[in-house]
Amino acid sequence: MLQIAPCGTVEGNLEKGIKACRKAKEMGADIALFPEMWSIGYRIWDRPADEWTAEAIAADSPFVRIFGALAAELRMAIGITLLEQWDNGPRNTLVLFDRFGERRLTYAKVHTCDFSVEKHLTPGDGFSVTELDTACGIVQVGAMICYDREFPESARILMLQGAELILVPNACPMESNRLSQLRARAYENMTAVATCNYPAMVPDCNGGSSVFDGVAYLPDAESSRDTCILQAGEEEGIYLADLDLEQLRAYRKTEVHGNAYRHPKKYGLLTDTQIREPFCRADYRE
Repeated sequence: MLQIAPCGTVEGNLEKGIKACRKAKEMGADIALFPEMWSIGYRIWDRPADEWTAEAIAADSPFVRIFGALAAELRMAIGITLLEQWDNGPRNTLVLFDRFGERRLTYAKVHTCDFSVEKHLTPGDGFSVTELDTACGIVQVGAMICYDREFPESARILMLQGAELILVPNACPMESNRLSQLRARAYENMTAVATCNYPAMVPDCNGGSSVFDGVAYLPDAESSRDTCILQAGEEEGIYLADLDLEQLRAYRKTEVHGNAYRHPKKYGLLTDTQIREPFCRADYRE
């Protein structure tokens, strides 16, 4: 998790991002994840929409391609985030490169915060999972971005597609309730969830990047265990967590969560788009 503060320009963020990736590799990282919308440092709350939307860049722009080349050079996967150029309004996007510099996943935030400034963004079309080749072997990886975590369907769909690890770029205060959501997404889907936030020196953020490994019970343990294997503080820095994939896979073969005992034929209401919204709090701020 690259819990770092932006520099104020795309060029500055590019330079700082490269240095952070190199440092992460020196620390032993196999995957480096940026916070949400790193290309502009998520500077959208305090500026007119026409100003920040004009800063959108293409998903195949030099900014993005440089991180692909860097992934190949370092032999380390990189999840770079950006405000992506898109018809009818930009997208809030993650591009994941594998350790060979190949683009494995392009995910645009599905649950944009339409109650606020993100109403100027174009939501993504859906969720997908990719096979990511790391130095430790293959891992099935999916992604959510920030507000996506508040919808259980996001992680559930990724789990159903085989996700073992969900990457979550973030830009908001990670208080106890939001951390509880991430813990729940990991627990109920038996999936690791890694969230990278901005440090407290960035307005409306407080660090707290986290990793939940999704393994609540061990064979020889008398009670459940804490699935949180990393909880960063408020400070800027690079934070690493070791994910035991073999432990996770063994756990998923024997435990009762995830897809083990679902009754999907009884969930039709979840996909009925004609249902009236029960409430809408327009004053909620993500």
